[in-house]
Amino acid sequence: MWNSALLDYDLGGSHPLNPVRLDLTIRLASELGVLDGVSLLVPEQAPESELLRIHSPDYLDAVKRAPDAPYDVGHGLGTDDNPVFENMHSAASLVVGSSLLAARQIASGTTDRAVNIAGGLHHAMRDSAAGFCIYNDCSVAISWLLDNGFDRIAYIDTDVHHGDGVQAAFYDDPRVLTISLHQHPMTLWPGTGLPGETGGDGAPGCSVNLALPPMTSDAGWLRAFDAVVPSLLGAFQPQLLVTQCGVDSHRDDPLADLALTVDGHRTIYQRLRDLAEHHGGKWLALGGGGYQLVKVVPRSWTHLLATVLGRDVAPDTPMPQGWLRAVRAAAPQLELPTTLSDGGDPSCQPWGGDSEHRVDEAITRTRHAVFPLHGLDPDDPRD
Repeated sequence: MWNSALLDYDLGGSHPLNPVRLDLTIRLASELGVLDGVSLLVPEQAPESELLRIHSPDYLDAVKRAPDAPYDVGHGLGTDDNPVFENMHSAASLVVGSSLLAARQIASGTTDRAVNIAGGLHHAMRDSAAGFCIYNDCSVAISWLLDNGFDRIAYIDTDVHHGDGVQAAFYDDPRVLTISLHQHPMTLWPGTGLPGETGGDGAPGCSVNLALPPMTSDAGWLRAFDAVVPSLLGAFQPQLLVTQCGVDSHRDDPLADLALTVDGHRTIYQRLRDLAEHHGGKWLALGGGGYQLVKVVPRSWTHLLATVLGRDVAPDTPMPQGWLRAVRAAAPQLELPTTLSDGGDPSCQPWGGDSEHRVDEAITRTRHAVFPLHGLDPDDPRD
């Protein structure tokens, strides 16, 4: 899903969520041939009836009137994180419309996989903006899918921040399994996402949180993922995967403290694709966070686009000269990468019930919190 109008979701000034990251991603993927022959579907703004699946009428009214009263609107708007900008409602609605369009392509049978890198705004709540997110496109798309042929959806959030808005939207819904892998909430905003948050009374075990220690690397992140996610999907048996693929887990991201590489991100996307294929092949991939705008986001999300499209790009692929020239012309002081790799090693040792790796405490806490609720043995590596 792509249209340059998605760049209008612009929080302005020196705000970390700069839309240039999307532009540079599409340019890089295009120059590498990843998008050759691919129809880029042009979204329309989501109508209010769809936004109301997740957000309150009062909140929609606040977003629409905010540009006329940017300092007295409430609902989390007009803050440093969520500044008011012109045409905010229409720009945010277009992001939601992009994810809805992707969902419709899958539900209609037109495709099994679709990707919207402009999406993934997972922090927005029913009645408030949060964490750079005005409307929660992830939740709206999931809600729509639940009304259009799907009754078992797994949402997997790989952003460095807890996927709190999506968890809140479906905390009591047994049809949605939300799994979030994130930096430990005692060390990073929003301060939620502990293993004990396991779902409401009507959905025990349907909220899963893996809280990782700061400086977790590719090997530790993937070890934790492999120790938790495949088993839970096996028990839940989703019909479709929705994934939020934020890349602010990178070691160079300025807003967080995990230590993944572009190579690790590429491996995560391949893991997600394999899991989607194992559970029927349907995969809706969304963007998310990522604030190293030039060196990280374009490369990681080019790998995402390539993985969704089945056009995997080798890590040692050189950066195209046209892309490098354009970036140097705009920012000559930046040191730019030479390939689509950081030279990272994404291999990992599988968890085996031991406690020798620094992420094993996180693995154990999450498995003990939710595995029994799915009939799984938290201490058995075979589960």
